[in-house]
Amino acid sequence: MICRANWTGAAASLLCLAAPAWGQSAGGAKEGLSLSGSTRLRVEAIDGQARAGFNTSDELLNLRTTLMAQYRDGPVRLVGELWDSRVYGDEDGTPVSTGEVNALELVQAFAEVTTPGLLGQGSTETIAGGRFVMNLGSRRLVAADDYRNTTNGYTGVRADLAWRDGWTATLIYTLPQQRRPDDPPRVRRNAVAFDHEGFDLVLWGGLVSRARAIGPATIEASFFHLGERDEPGRPTRDRSLNTASVRLISAPAPAHFDGELEAIGQRGHVSTSLAANAPRQAVRAWFVHADAGYTFADGWKTRLSVEYDHASGDRPGGRYGRFDTLFGMRRADLAPAGLYNAIMRSNIISPGVRIEANPDKRTDVMATLRPMWLAAREDSFASTGVRDASGRAGRFAGTQFDGRIRHLLTPWLRLELDAVLLDKGRFLREAPNAPAGRWTRYVSLNATATF
Repeated sequence: MICRANWTGAAASLLCLAAPAWGQSAGGAKEGLSLSGSTRLRVEAIDGQARAGFNTSDELLNLRTTLMAQYRDGPVRLVGELWDSRVYGDEDGTPVSTGEVNALELVQAFAEVTTPGLLGQGSTETIAGGRFVMNLGSRRLVAADDYRNTTNGYTGVRADLAWRDGWTATLIYTLPQQRRPDDPPRVRRNAVAFDHEGFDLVLWGGLVSRARAIGPATIEASFFHLGERDEPGRPTRDRSLNTASVRLISAPAPAHFDGELEAIGQRGHVSTSLAANAPRQAVRAWFVHADAGYTFADGWKTRLSVEYDHASGDRPGGRYGRFDTLFGMRRADLAPAGLYNAIMRSNIISPGVRIEANPDKRTDVMATLRPMWLAAREDSFASTGVRDASGRAGRFAGTQFDGRIRHLLTPWLRLELDAVLLDKGRFLREAPNAPAGRWTRYVSLNATATF
């Protein structure tokens, strides 16, 4: 548990965030040098942990600070961004990893040039090289995770292309940044080490899209290859994954229906274990997301939607069937990360209902309700690590209620409350390594100051 001194420190930090921040906004000048940054303080607590191997109850203080310098000169842009992600108040058994800690890291350091008309009249081409973050397409495969205390960074080259008839494309060849240190003792000490990138982990591919391809809907297709191999002292599953997707999306608008459908197929091979001589398995995995919604023409811009997520799991046999979401985000679709971090796009079937609203210009609210089943009863459920290899615990994992309120207190200070209540189903109660208890309760309080 976090001691009283740490709670007092958290309160003091919140008060510090209420003081004005100094600096020039990155959007404040089109040319020349600009500075921007943020500090986010999160206090989170969980009771009835659903993930195997961790404390039943926990509390944690997360602090994330970013500082970006940006220089523009005509078509050229230079960017450097420092991230500092730390946690305090953890104990033995607290789930702390490089998802929470990455102290003093230069996540972004890239040069970018824009060359209009290179591929024809009305076209725009932007080429970037160096270290950068990315949010591509639906962000279910490649994203710069925001709720999580650390983010995903990539080192390489990126090309963004656009034509005046509505076609756009993004092409990448990158070495995903592997956060260091990654050994538990140094992670828990918030130790500083430069992240690693190398040809032991490669991500390349791209996506193309066209606006208004089918009525008001945008159509998008993507392909990404992930290649992974062992490094001395760092065994891996030797993933070689080819992941292709097709997506159709119609954006929400007042007094209109909207919707999204994305289907992703995954092929390739992985090793059966971390052993150097482990045999390879062919991969046959897939994921589908669908939602349909309606936005009311009321003062709150209320949107009500139904949604469905289905990610394959690994069944007995010669092929590996567990879907790998690569570097995708999870908060926007499924649930928070942090101490909860139980739900991801692997071995899950989940319909749901969602409501979103904006009571005023500074406030937005969201709530979802989703029952959840295992796609393969012999595989571990989502990211809980809970598994029944015999399949006798069934497939029903439970029902999750997830809510969020965000409020912009001042132009530079945003407050956020996240809460999750999970009613564990038969599987999460009866599987051999399932943590005890019927309910999982999670809450986080966040304050983000920007300048």
